[in-house]
Amino acid sequence: MPPHDGIDAAPRVESTPAVPAVRHDRPGLRDKLDLRVVNADDPFQGDREICVLFDGVRYRLRITRRNRLILQK
Repeated sequence: MPPHDGIDAAPRVESTPAVPAVRHDRPGLRDKLDLRVVNADDPFQGDREICVLFDGVRYRLRITRRNRLILQK
């Protein structure tokens, strides 16, 4: 067994970022970066459920007990 000099033999692993780096050379990516952000408090106005009308069809958007959004047709 080789002598132990106090330095770990395992290589150091650097953490990778959770979000991959944004590449601007892909077509359509710029459009996705410019999305409008809407705070959910605005359309819900304190309610837990709203109706969204899209292309003549009504959808139910609700906030669950676990604070998640569910969209139902």
